[in-house]
Amino acid sequence: MISSYSKYIISVFLKNIFIVCIFFLSLVLILNILEEITFFKNSEVSIILPVFLTFLNSLSVLFEIFPFIILIGTMSFFLEILDKNELIIFKSYGLSNLKIIGVALSTTFIFSIFLVLIFYNISSGLKFLYLDIKNNHTDDGKYLSVITANGLWIKDHVNENINIINAQKIDDEKLINVLISQFDKDYNFVKLINAKEVNIKDMNWKIYYPLITENNLSTKSKEVLTFETNFDSEKISNLFSSLSSLNLFKLNKLKKDYIALGYSTIEINNHILSLITYPIYLSIMMCIASILMLNITHNKPRVFYLITGIAISVGIYYMKFLFNILIVNGKIPNIFSIWFPLFLLFLFCLVGLVRINEK
Repeated sequence: MISSYSKYIISVFLKNIFIVCIFFLSLVLILNILEEITFFKNSEVSIILPVFLTFLNSLSVLFEIFPFIILIGTMSFFLEILDKNELIIFKSYGLSNLKIIGVALSTTFIFSIFLVLIFYNISSGLKFLYLDIKNNHTDDGKYLSVITANGLWIKDHVNENINIINAQKIDDEKLINVLISQFDKDYNFVKLINAKEVNIKDMNWKIYYPLITENNLSTKSKEVLTFETNFDSEKISNLFSSLSSLNLFKLNKLKKDYIALGYSTIEINNHILSLITYPIYLSIMMCIASILMLNITHNKPRVFYLITGIAISVGIYYMKFLFNILIVNGKIPNIFSIWFPLFLLFLFCLVGLVRINEK
């Protein structure tokens, strides 16, 4: 049974989170629609399309900044109860600072589980639709690529030819067991190229001693064939980097396909782990905001708290960004990129909560 004071704290806390969420959502919508209008400035499209794309992408952006919404929303919550002297009233009824924080912390943790299980899956679906629509309005729309259980598939247009490329595995800057089917612009068969190894360091691929079938004749080349494409190793590695457009089930499927292809799953594992630890991350952000608000004087203008919240958010973001770069470059183990920043923030919270408990 939830006590009356807990219900009140939860309602005021969620109200402040909602207000901050609406503010950031409005900001995201304004910035996104300006970006989309700029993107389509040379295209003959209705204004409805940029607006529609903005709404599709907004929830995904909102999910990424929710830790900072929680931080600023928590600061707003404490400002409200301090302005109304409700913190003193709570203490007169025997409620300590830790009990108030405990109620807000439990609410944050449950709310963040909802964000991961429901909100994220909805936002990722909308993000996938957003990327799909936007891809059809870019010059790269004729270049298609996908990873399946059968390996890497690429559809590439070069000059007057259409190349359908299939590779069984990716090994650093090389494709292994490659089959290239080449057609003309009317999809008439031109030739088939079969090779065990292809160097894709740049867009002029080096095909080592391929078997070429053309005009019903197959010949084994004794030379390295140069093959022009629109892809290199860097572009291929970035093709599937928008993991935020995949829900939990699609992420798991993509991971299995990556393993079958011999492709690195570091970024996928990192993304999945970040989703698993998301409730912990949001709870820590809530604790940090609580500690700050209960340890600084409250005779300052509200803009001071807003700037403080933004500064802390930026600092934490760049700390996590730094660890992500280190893990992608193989400098530290995968698990450290997520857990070590959280551990540092947790230690800060632990020390801060002990001090609050002594007040």
